[in-house]
Amino acid sequence: MTVANSLVFDIETVPDVELGRRLYGLDGLADGEVAKAMLALRRQDSGGEFLPLEQHRVVAISCVLRSGEGLKVWSLGDVGSPEGELIERFFDGVNRFSPILVSWNGSGFDLPVLSYRALRAGVQAPRYWETGDEDQSFRYNNYLSRYHWRHIDLMDVLSGFQARGRVSLSNVACLLGLPGKLGFSGAQVWDAYLEGNLPGIRRYCETDVLNTYLVYLRFELLRGRLTRERHAEEVERVRALLRAGAGKEPHFAEFLRVWEGDAAAGER
Repeated sequence: MTVANSLVFDIETVPDVELGRRLYGLDGLADGEVAKAMLALRRQDSGGEFLPLEQHRVVAISCVLRSGEGLKVWSLGDVGSPEGELIERFFDGVNRFSPILVSWNGSGFDLPVLSYRALRAGVQAPRYWETGDEDQSFRYNNYLSRYHWRHIDLMDVLSGFQARGRVSLSNVACLLGLPGKLGFSGAQVWDAYLEGNLPGIRRYCETDVLNTYLVYLRFELLRGRLTRERHAEEVERVRALLRAGAGKEPHFAEFLRVWEGDAAAGER
């Protein structure tokens, strides 16, 4: 019964305006105007503004790593790191350590986007694409199969792999008494990016992976991989991490304050 060697991840993206210029002949327009045009064209085609996956550019990748050495929360690279470096760092970790990947909607969004962007950047990811040709242990348990366990998309698994059963991370966080979005959402990422607020985007992404990790712990309890005692120990490990970082990381302090406040309210 363990959650060691688990890597929870989340990405934040913005419209790939360079691609938009080439696709739609928008040379001469500023980035903001190109993005507006891309969203308007998408709205005409589909009725919504969610861009096709290849039109997303990754600006943040945040992770929670539970390993034998402890628990860590961070965002890959530095604030100014180019997209290719972020993606290379992510797949380099997969290549070296073969962790259990955990996500919320990673199968439907994060991993396909990372694959397209890795393709663009020329990043190598042999371990991620392994299906048993080089390592027999990947034949029946790899990252690519929807029904294997090297990648656990919690949204997909908890819905029973049924689209009508899917719910949002924020709603599940609310269901479990977790902090959720803390006043920032994915819809605000583009505006924050235009304002140069990449640190804010990275902090938001880190709170998302914290929520996802805590849902994952509850899921491991649900399927009997953690005892109640071990689950409580792992949750307390998260609290200890947040307390230790609260002085330097205000979003950790806010996450902890809301989480403990909600827990206290639930006990009344």
